[in-house]
Amino acid sequence: MTDPGEKTYDYVIVGAGSAGCVLANRLTADGTNEVLLLEAGKPDEKREISIPAACTELWKSSVDWEYYTEAQTELNDRELYWPRGKTFGGSSSINAMIYARGQSADYDHWAELGNEGWAYEDVLDYFKKAEHNEHYSSEYHGTGGPRNVADLQSPNELSDAFIEAGQAVGLAHNEDFNAGDQSGVGFYQVTQKDGQRHSAADAYLKPVLDRSNLTAITGAQVTSVRFDGTEAVGVEYVPDESRTPETVDISEEVILSAGAVNSPQLLMLSGIGPANHLEEHDIPVVHELPGVGRNLQDHLQTKINYASKRPISLEGADSLWNLLKYLVLKRGPLTSNIAEAGGFASVSETDERPDIQLIFGPSYSINHGFDNPEGHGFWLGALCLRPESRGRITLQSADPFDDPMVDPQYLTEEADLQTQVEGVKLVRDILQAEPFDDYRGEMVSPDFDMQSDEQIIEHIRETSETLYHPVGSCKMGTDDMAVVDDRLAVHGVNRLRVVDASIMPTITSGNTDAPTTMIAEKAAHHIRQT
Repeated sequence: MTDPGEKTYDYVIVGAGSAGCVLANRLTADGTNEVLLLEAGKPDEKREISIPAACTELWKSSVDWEYYTEAQTELNDRELYWPRGKTFGGSSSINAMIYARGQSADYDHWAELGNEGWAYEDVLDYFKKAEHNEHYSSEYHGTGGPRNVADLQSPNELSDAFIEAGQAVGLAHNEDFNAGDQSGVGFYQVTQKDGQRHSAADAYLKPVLDRSNLTAITGAQVTSVRFDGTEAVGVEYVPDESRTPETVDISEEVILSAGAVNSPQLLMLSGIGPANHLEEHDIPVVHELPGVGRNLQDHLQTKINYASKRPISLEGADSLWNLLKYLVLKRGPLTSNIAEAGGFASVSETDERPDIQLIFGPSYSINHGFDNPEGHGFWLGALCLRPESRGRITLQSADPFDDPMVDPQYLTEEADLQTQVEGVKLVRDILQAEPFDDYRGEMVSPDFDMQSDEQIIEHIRETSETLYHPVGSCKMGTDDMAVVDDRLAVHGVNRLRVVDASIMPTITSGNTDAPTTMIAEKAAHHIRQT
């Protein structure tokens, strides 16, 4: 968007996603820092970005990196599609907008691992600082923050039926999943404002793009961090228009906020990572960090889809009447985030802490929605909240324009499969409960009656999908596999930091956009103090 010229910047931020937008705002707030924000994608100008129910139309589009995993041995050797945002706002511009922080124990565990200042009582204020909650103002929620959090404008009748069905099988009704106790079922709050998506770019970046000390460039893919010895001195990037590499110098820090796939990729391309892997690709080793790209975690979701006997689902949400209702009133089915309701439950015999997340949608959702049949339907999915399986990001080659290799190694730990099986059983019970009797048609996916564990396992292996929550590939910690310290500075080098979901030592118990925003708020506070 702006030519950086020959200028030296205090900070270069790589990636304008959920974390990068926060950093760009906070680090330029007092006018003392010169900041360059480099985003590989284009500006967030696609109309579908602002329309909540159009989020699935953004997948496999120009604003999606469109990654695919390696063949997953425990998922019938399928290569799974991973959408990742490639525009201002990153994945917050293409996601389902669910606002969920996880459990307090998630963050207490991070602190127990040796990460000072990351316990729940330490991070709560950063969640609140980021938030403007239209509904709640309490010890758990903030008002006046940049990111708008709201109730759904026009929830679907089928979502009410789900909440009633969850209670019919013994789950409590939970009005606020972010107020200390996740357990139960209810409607999700969403990052929307006036019925439209409110991405990290809407909240943090676009309001400050006119600051004289902020330069933001789109279509600029960073290809490496430049070093003098072990000190970061700048970056190299390639503008879309010229394909001629440009270099930028820094006086303070390079900050990688490129996400759980691209941040480890960029570290390795720059000579930071497992030495033997870098040498395989003839990349000079600047500093050996064996944990770069390791510790990859994600939430794997298994769904059941039913036909709806009543024509009230989101089928036809984009009709002319609904479009007019949306444009004029910002109400109607186009304000739906597709995944309107859900909940958290424990299926463990030994742990009362929820280990399953439920997500319900008043539409079909088969293969991310790409294989939906015609007509009205609804779905309910379950996922294991704290998987034990660990995957990795590795380089396919030393070419920064080659996609990295993504291998989440789903279900390689038996405990994950057993939790997933119990979660699918809960899904089955809820969908067969009495409140769905007036709506439930025939089961569409799977197309067979699941009774035995073996049949459930086959459905899991054949249909499970990512819930779009990759984290952990540049984990924070003090052990030999840690990549950053508890101030998110990269171990063993100077003036280089990673600030995004990749630093999570363990995945949070829920959706990951809100925690990523918190991480960036906390990092910005520490950076400004140094």
